[in-house]
Amino acid sequence: MSTDRPHSVSVAGVIVDDAGRALLIKRRDNGKWEPPGGVLEREETIHDALQREVLEETGLKIALPATLTGVYKNMTGLIVSMVFRCEAIDGTPTTGAETRALRWAARDEVAELADEAYAIRVLDALDNVSPPAVRAHDGVRLV
Repeated sequence: MSTDRPHSVSVAGVIVDDAGRALLIKRRDNGKWEPPGGVLEREETIHDALQREVLEETGLKIALPATLTGVYKNMTGLIVSMVFRCEAIDGTPTTGAETRALRWAARDEVAELADEAYAIRVLDALDNVSPPAVRAHDGVRLV
């Protein structure tokens, strides 16, 4: 039996508006711009976690099912994240307990705002990559 800690699984939702912009959140804990998302709870389905995380962090309800656009492994943090392209169907974007700010970002703004490891997730979702991208990173940069 391995003594290594297990991987965690997370989801993120890239909400795209009619102008082709992605909604990014500025996290309260680290001040970084990222798509909304987080770790799945033990008894939660992937879609339930996606809907919960997006609602908690943006105030928006999303349409399900959403389109999987990438799977990303943080080689340092041991997190496997599934990223989905989403459509908002109800609510108004708002900050919350985990969100300091929200911003609709055009494609050319994404790389300026987010670290490479998170910017690529948003860009893959904006491109609606099919089949989904599979990438690895160290928490900041692609590896």
